[in-house]
Amino acid sequence: MKSLRLLTRRLVQWQRTFPSPASRTLLRQLYRQVYQQVAAQTQQAGRLVRIYLKPKAFLRLICQPRRLRKGASDRVQRPLLLLIAIVSLTSAIGYRFYNEPQLGTDRIAPQTLRAPASARVIDTKTTEMNRKAARVAAVPVLMIDQAANQDIYRSLQRLLERGDELREQAGAFPFIDTSVLSTATQQYLRQTEEWNWRIAIAAIDGVGVTPPVPAPPPVPPAEQNNGSTNASLQVAVIELQNYRRTASLEDFSALTDVILRARERYAATVADLAADKPEEAGFYDVSLLNLTDAEWQKTRATIRTSLEQMLSQGIAPGLPDKILETAIQNQLTDLSPASAPIATRLLMTVLKPNLVQDPVQTKLRAEQAAQAVENVVVEIERGEVIVQAGERITQEDFVLLDYFGLSRRRINWWGLFGFSSLIAAGVTLFWVVERRSHPGLRGRDYCLVLLLTLTAPLVVALNLPSMNLPAIGLLVGSFYGSALGITTVGLLSLILPIGMEVAWTNLLASAAAGLLGAGMAGQLRSREELAMLGGAVGLTQGVVYLVLSLMLSTATTTVWYVVLTTAAVQSLMGLSWSIIALGLSPYMERLFDLVTPIRLAELSNPNRPMLKRLASEAPGTFQHTLFVATLAEAAARALGCNVELVRAGTLYHDIGKMHDPLGFIENQMGGPNKHDEINNPWLSAAIIKKHVSEGLVMARRCRLPKAVQAFIPEHQGTMPISYFYHQALEQAKTDPTLQVDEADFRYSGPIPQSRETGIVMLADSCEAALRSLKDATPEDALAMVNRILRARWQDHQLIDSGLSRAEMGCIAEIFVQVWQQFNHQRIPYPKAALGSQGGSRE
Repeated sequence: MKSLRLLTRRLVQWQRTFPSPASRTLLRQLYRQVYQQVAAQTQQAGRLVRIYLKPKAFLRLICQPRRLRKGASDRVQRPLLLLIAIVSLTSAIGYRFYNEPQLGTDRIAPQTLRAPASARVIDTKTTEMNRKAARVAAVPVLMIDQAANQDIYRSLQRLLERGDELREQAGAFPFIDTSVLSTATQQYLRQTEEWNWRIAIAAIDGVGVTPPVPAPPPVPPAEQNNGSTNASLQVAVIELQNYRRTASLEDFSALTDVILRARERYAATVADLAADKPEEAGFYDVSLLNLTDAEWQKTRATIRTSLEQMLSQGIAPGLPDKILETAIQNQLTDLSPASAPIATRLLMTVLKPNLVQDPVQTKLRAEQAAQAVENVVVEIERGEVIVQAGERITQEDFVLLDYFGLSRRRINWWGLFGFSSLIAAGVTLFWVVERRSHPGLRGRDYCLVLLLTLTAPLVVALNLPSMNLPAIGLLVGSFYGSALGITTVGLLSLILPIGMEVAWTNLLASAAAGLLGAGMAGQLRSREELAMLGGAVGLTQGVVYLVLSLMLSTATTTVWYVVLTTAAVQSLMGLSWSIIALGLSPYMERLFDLVTPIRLAELSNPNRPMLKRLASEAPGTFQHTLFVATLAEAAARALGCNVELVRAGTLYHDIGKMHDPLGFIENQMGGPNKHDEINNPWLSAAIIKKHVSEGLVMARRCRLPKAVQAFIPEHQGTMPISYFYHQALEQAKTDPTLQVDEADFRYSGPIPQSRETGIVMLADSCEAALRSLKDATPEDALAMVNRILRARWQDHQLIDSGLSRAEMGCIAEIFVQVWQQFNHQRIPYPKAALGSQGGSRE
């Protein structure tokens, strides 16, 4: 095949040298003979028949290196990998179909089955269900909430202070010595209506004393018929008359003044009570003002004591008000009938539940209750009937049947076939998404995705608290893009519950976290951003688990703290899976030769040892590399290519020049040209070509990804080293013994195999020419760039790159725009200003 490529180059040279119609006819005949020769001696006759007489397609076939002609191997590898994926996933996830009992719970027994021996069998499933029920039904342990107690004490203090204010406004009670007027009479005189007070004064006037009040109005009929009021009035009149008989006129007049002031203050206080806010109106009424000072102080003390006792005993949430009121009344038996209702109202107002669940003790009690549940044991004697024919098999029956091997476990072929079909559909969907979003995956990439996928059933089999879908989503999303990551996590979430027993809350929480990780990982450009995403993944898993638990579980109203604790554990597990993914990603990138955006960004760091060495040993090459990277990045961004890969590949494409930096003109810094001293174009061309082979050696030594290594040979392709080739031709003219073979002055290739390497080839070819332009116009620069690009196209260097002829114009315009940005004009600095600045610095 090497000789065939050399022959092809000769044919291309002849076609350029002899463009006449006759020469084209001769070359077509030569092509036909080559076709026939290749078809007879190679295994690619089918492809050649389809090519017919198309020189470009023929050149593309025979010029590409053998390592890149992988169409036939791909046609064999891809179906094989798909088959391996289907078989392995079916085997790992579909375990239940391999050992499925035919006589399971709720099945109808086809015949009467008897115990072949006596046995005592533990029903683990029923035992675990009973223990789970015991955990849920365990009575929670409560503890006093001191914060609630403080709120209650503050509320009571505010109400008592309000009561003190009202009583102070109404004045002291009794307002005179009880030896003068009884407490009942003082209470009556202070709160009675105005006409009753006038009646009392008029009655006293009947004994010859003129009271300091106007004449009373007629007594209303209602008051006349009210026996209770009349009795109180009569008692008040009698006590006033008795005092009038024994006291002087001045003393009695002073008494009436005191009564009038007490009545005025009492009336004003009652008006303030009526004007209180609606939420405060129910706390107090006039009965508060009718208590003596001693009764009020006793009431205050009793309220505080009762409150402390009830809070120390605890008030549970949901306690009915009737029960609470009865408990309060039992605490207030020492109070008078007048003050007890006031105290009851105050305590009913301020008392709130002050018991909260103690999560540690409650969990301990739940575990103790679960451990107290004994194993459910099923006993049977030899010959006893386990289940009658036609009866439905219960859990107890199934335990015995399975213990004696009578459950008829075997492979469920139909279920296995259906599950395999489902797996095949999922693998096909993955392949379709891969072809659309991330085409060109290698065999090792499929193996990596398959291995990551197989870890999910392994984690389920190990009964870990959480599934590893977040780690799978983060890794697949960061390695191969969001579309493939979401597809992988979504398919696993759908298939796992079909083939294995998984908890729905755990599955959905892990799936939500995995989808978030897969959707965002492909957009990140640093490990730090990936670590922040891990925190978001963990939080998402915990929140989703909490929401699902509250929605699906009927026991969360009594054991909410357990759900909250488990949600926190789920959140930590999601974060842990993210940390594991973050820690494994660098090793997987190296082991499977992956080029993720994060790894490419790390490789593009100018502080990398190889790039620092390039900058110090070959500074001219390093500057050339930076300008080429700028050109290539701009073109890649405009054409929708992998910009990170283009930048990383460009930075390393000329590292091989470090083997002999002075052999390249950009590193000579105006010094003598090494090739002038050599004066041997063949040796000079070998030095130039060697930077490709040496670059590959250096790239392998520092373990660069193969996608980055590809830029080293492909950016040169099979281009001729024109300067030394023409120098050799000139020497051959003077020395006929010299034989000039163009192959000696061409790079070994391969030509660019991707759009990214093709763009770098064009940028590398145009860089030196653009740098040499000083006062050229953009039109001149564009014309020159188009000539270079046309030469590469006509030399068939881009035939495998995927770049189209129409894109050449776009690339040329972008290169010129970047050149203009670098070659912008500056205002000339005045010499006088330079002189003045120099003087000032001195």
